[in-house]
Amino acid sequence: MRSEAVPLKPSTPEAIQALADNTLKQIAAIYAAHHIEANAVQQQMLASHVRAMAARSLTGEALPEVEAELFEDISPETMALAQQVVDLFGNLPKEEAWLLSVHIEVAKSNEA
Repeated sequence: MRSEAVPLKPSTPEAIQALADNTLKQIAAIYAAHHIEANAVQQQMLASHVRAMAARSLTGEALPEVEAELFEDISPETMALAQQVVDLFGNLPKEEAWLLSVHIEVAKSNEA
């Protein structure tokens, strides 16, 4: 799969972490607005994924091929929230939202 990511900034570990931290703050606001509460393990897994997304955004590294059918059970609301986060990066493909949606969907299940 070709990546749509085009390096925008220096891809030092510090730059990657700064982008990830900024994105995680914005995700926290999205979670709060939608009353989504992730537990500690879910937060750690999300942080790891967001760091990887930040690295791909800054380096232009391609995401391995992802099959859309794997995400058919994700709710449209969750997919929209995931796409909102991916849009923050400005240069990542829609497949990133598919992967991120799983983190959101799992955190939403804590509400039940």
